[in-house]
Amino acid sequence: MLAERRHQLILRALRSGGAASVAELAERLDSSPATIRRDLLKLEAGGLLTRVHGGAAIDEERAPFSEAAEVLVAEKDAIAAQAVAMIEDGQSIILDSGTTVHRLAIQLHGHRLTVITNNLAVYDELIGDEDIDLMLLGGMVIRESRMVDGFMAEDNLRQVHADWLFMGACGLRPGGQVMDTTVAEVPARRAMIAAGDKVVLLADKSKIPGTGMVKICGPEDLDALITNAPQDEATCMTLSEAGVKVVSTDPVVTVDG
Repeated sequence: MLAERRHQLILRALRSGGAASVAELAERLDSSPATIRRDLLKLEAGGLLTRVHGGAAIDEERAPFSEAAEVLVAEKDAIAAQAVAMIEDGQSIILDSGTTVHRLAIQLHGHRLTVITNNLAVYDELIGDEDIDLMLLGGMVIRESRMVDGFMAEDNLRQVHADWLFMGACGLRPGGQVMDTTVAEVPARRAMIAAGDKVVLLADKSKIPGTGMVKICGPEDLDALITNAPQDEATCMTLSEAGVKVVSTDPVVTVDG
């Protein structure tokens, strides 16, 4: 298992179950105690957890967005670069919540665009860029996710139209279903899909298959998937049959639907 994937699983285990010992984490991840100790040292150095006697714990006040923003950064930047290459100056784009979408916003400087978003990190990134017309959706502020959500965001989205939607997700199932873990966030994401001409899912390897119990949309609602995940033949076939273009950031293959 790659170190980045282990780190994500360690953080997920600590967030959901509280403190855990090295032995417990080693058994859960099928890794050696020595490997887990090295992982904990690195994660503690990054401020993502606190080592305690025999194990580790996460400060419960730390926001999940901040945690996720420090994982797989290079991979997210590569995905974002592929997304930016799709956009032309003068177009309008919707940017969803999530850290990969935030990495995309960082690469938008120097372009003339209209950006519609519920992502507060995107807002903070672009608010000073005078070449970008910026619309922040209304609604309730969800601090831990750094986003705005609720019926007001949905109402706002019914009044707009965009050339592109770039969205994140908690998981992409082998059948092409895009999944979320939070029921309350799904209606706004569906409204984003309805407001965008082209819908592009940004999903790093941790999101395939990822997690999620609520379906956001099916493969028929996607125009493209940008990912660094190894291409699974069955998933790629499902997406291709639905007309979805699969773009890999690794030097492998681009599958056109």
